[in-house]
Amino acid sequence: MATNENLPPNVIKQLAKELKNLDESPPEGIKVGVNDDDFSIIYADIEGPAGTPYENGVFRMKLLLSHDFPHSPPKGYFLTRIFHPNIASNGEICVNTLKKDWNPSLGLRHVLTVVRCLLIEPFPESALNEQAGKMLLENYEEYARHARIYTGIHAKPKPKFKSGAISESTTALNVDQSNTSVLNNGDQKNAAVSAAVPLQSLLAPCTMASKGGNSQDQLAAVGPMHETEVSGSAAAPTTSTLKKDVGLSKVQAVKKKMDARKKSLKRL
Repeated sequence: MATNENLPPNVIKQLAKELKNLDESPPEGIKVGVNDDDFSIIYADIEGPAGTPYENGVFRMKLLLSHDFPHSPPKGYFLTRIFHPNIASNGEICVNTLKKDWNPSLGLRHVLTVVRCLLIEPFPESALNEQAGKMLLENYEEYARHARIYTGIHAKPKPKFKSGAISESTTALNVDQSNTSVLNNGDQKNAAVSAAVPLQSLLAPCTMASKGGNSQDQLAAVGPMHETEVSGSAAAPTTSTLKKDVGLSKVQAVKKKMDARKKSLKRL
């Protein structure tokens, strides 16, 4: 599953809900797909509306969502070549909904429906393809003939998007978000465990596991803990205490030897 780093979490959550709705209840003549690695790229297959030069064609397009979406409109591109006044040779779509008439409250369903309606009613006055725009105004039959030729050559049925792919992606995304929440809770629990570990654990030869590891890994790193350590009762002797006890034993042994020598000297 992908990172989806191009969009803030609240936008991804809203998109996941909207994409799932589009998958379960698609607009007429439109089938939506997603890029599992990046929800900021939305794909759609648009069926050519009946009674237009695009009839019987299937046109694949994509919407690119910016980081500040929905405050900024998405950019739309046709990936399938099409002869249309409002679609440039590079596939860029010119429609007011994606420009001056954009409103952050508009959803993907509205955008996709408007794009399909553009195939029914082109606007040659704002043409990106000047040839198509001029032809539409001066000789509709010639325009329609060109559009049908492009449709027959390029707009053949595409491999269908995997059924249920969006639901799987949005479910996986929700699982990722849940896992993130669980990990955050785990960090808090690990912090509590670390606070309960007595001082000698810090002197253990293995270091604590990095933040985000589970508590069992951390406990294994610092060595087994006694119940008395967790409950706060008397702790096991620390390393420094053991060293101190050994030192005292050595001093006492040396002192005994010196006393024995003094006694021997007095006898002489």
